[in-house]
Amino acid sequence: MPEDEEAPEPEAPPSPAEGRKPEKPKKEKKEEKAEEPKAKAPKKLEGVKEDFRYIVRMANTDLDGTRSVAYALTAIDGVGIRVAEALADTVGVSRTERLGNLSETQTDQIEATLGKLGESFPEWMVNRPRDWESGLDLHAFGSDWNLRVRDDINRMKMIRSYKGVRHETGQKVRGQRTRSNGRTGLTVGVTKKAALAAQAAKKEEEGGKAKKEEKPAAAPKEEKKE
Repeated sequence: MPEDEEAPEPEAPPSPAEGRKPEKPKKEKKEEKAEEPKAKAPKKLEGVKEDFRYIVRMANTDLDGTRSVAYALTAIDGVGIRVAEALADTVGVSRTERLGNLSETQTDQIEATLGKLGESFPEWMVNRPRDWESGLDLHAFGSDWNLRVRDDINRMKMIRSYKGVRHETGQKVRGQRTRSNGRTGLTVGVTKKAALAAQAAKKEEEGGKAKKEEKPAAAPKEEKKE
């Protein structure tokens, strides 16, 4: 009868070959949608006028208009924070005002005042008091300042002054410490003990050579009389 017939046994999965590990079923990777980075909008500045200038050209230098007047002027070579604050007070501009908010008339006035600092500022405030060429109190800035500094260094090298020699050898000029800092050349990494040992060995060699040279020549033997 059909009921007495045995049900077919389920087929077993094929056994993996000897020495090979069964392969794991690969998981389907979910496709990740690459999100495009959103461009950040520029920050809005507070207290900015309609004719605001982000870059102000002054003394052949591009100045950041978003900074305050006192700190923006320090980007000019030869102008520090003290001179910049004095400039703003002389022209009648607020030190904390953004440079880009100033009108062209005000910036031109600042530049004109900067060119005549030697006349309006005291001697101790300018960077070239009693200039050696003209004898006047001058304040160099911009490319003129870089040129004058280069000429001063070349003159010191030419007359072989102490500072000029230090500039030539690349050493510190203003009396700074050089035992541990600013070491250049073959002296780097030399310990004191090794240097003393080398010095002692050199002295011994020189002493041995001197002794050999000091030995008198042997006197000739006198012939015996019969």
